[in-house]
Amino acid sequence: MRLKRLLPVMALAMTAPALHAAEERLIILNEGLWQQDNGRVSYFEDGTVISNSWFRDINGYKLGDTPNDIIAVNDNLIAIAVNWSNIVQFITPEGKAVAATEDIPNNRKLATDGRYVYISSYGHECFVDGDYEYFDNGGYVAKIDTSDFRVTDAVEVGYEPEGIAYYKGYLFVANTGGYAFQEAHEYETTVSVIDAETMAVVRNVDTGQINLYGKMSQSGQYLCINSPGDYYDVQAATIIFDCDAAIAGAPDEECFVSLEYAATYNCTDKSGHFYAIGSRYSYYTGDYTFNYVIIDPEAVMASGGGDGVTEDFPGTVLDDIKKFSMPYGLFVNPYTGYIYATDAGDYTAAGALYQWTPDGNLIGKYKLYINPAHFLALRPESLSGIGNISDDMTDGNADENMTIYNLQGIPVTSPLPGHIYIRNGKKFIYNNY
Repeated sequence: MRLKRLLPVMALAMTAPALHAAEERLIILNEGLWQQDNGRVSYFEDGTVISNSWFRDINGYKLGDTPNDIIAVNDNLIAIAVNWSNIVQFITPEGKAVAATEDIPNNRKLATDGRYVYISSYGHECFVDGDYEYFDNGGYVAKIDTSDFRVTDAVEVGYEPEGIAYYKGYLFVANTGGYAFQEAHEYETTVSVIDAETMAVVRNVDTGQINLYGKMSQSGQYLCINSPGDYYDVQAATIIFDCDAAIAGAPDEECFVSLEYAATYNCTDKSGHFYAIGSRYSYYTGDYTFNYVIIDPEAVMASGGGDGVTEDFPGTVLDDIKKFSMPYGLFVNPYTGYIYATDAGDYTAAGALYQWTPDGNLIGKYKLYINPAHFLALRPESLSGIGNISDDMTDGNADENMTIYNLQGIPVTSPLPGHIYIRNGKKFIYNNY
């Protein structure tokens, strides 16, 4: 029996006395085991794993099979892509389920402009405005209106699209062609650029690198895109992509730089640099090899890849991660600068979360669930309300080139005057009139 396409949900509320203002507040998706329907959500607060079954504790039922991505849509709404359950689950920051959209099979990664949610899909059909649309020559990106949680539009892109980012009214979608080994098509090498309002593809930038797979990180105009190669003869790489160049119509080769590192697990730090752990697998040897890099995207683009890449992780972060059995996630809290990474172990038992100070001092190891991978930082409670806000025009320590985040930790490229944002770990009112 087919499930309803829109699943409004009533949830149980869990309450507890507020004893202090929580600073470190993370939601972590545990993928579980594929096709075992055992994905879970962990909630971490100030050095304590509050729950490794947070979603079920609050709502009374399971999240689903293989949660694959999580983003904050706005201050009151979070979206979770639950890949093998074919739903996009919407919750409040307190964990209460509010709706689930079921019209996007084999969904992958998420992006948002604060009103609409955009999601990539490996599928070939989508229920849009009361009817099915079919995509025979690739996967697609769907557009969900969060006013009613229905799919309002969809557009075909390359086969098996993965990472997706929103920037200045455009979507940037990394195509993989990852099913090339079993379907009648080749690996993809392109990044599709989509007008988010019209949902029309305006160009495809050919990177020359196959299989652009995984979550992409964003730092202002720059994207960090991983390519694992083909696991045989085509080596892994990292694509640093310049969205402004692509929007301006620059030739393909001027829109990106390819680096000879993998970026399997990547994130953005408070300075706008990318942290990346590269996990390279070879079917020839059956072994993994790893690289660990910090990437300054502006320096990489300016130098054509000759500068801007180091292994200068703070403190003991690099040495500690090198001791992991199997790295599986990497994250820097955009509010506080605390650093996190997960170790999946043997992929079948509970993984571990490691926490470092911004200076790289290891301060904790915590037990999570199976295959912990995807992070979302919630706003510290001490930053709630209207206190502790500096004036953008008088903040002498502010560097205008630092990445600006909204209050849910999403990088913002076009801040609005008079609105409150976070930069360099501090709230400020953007007054660049």
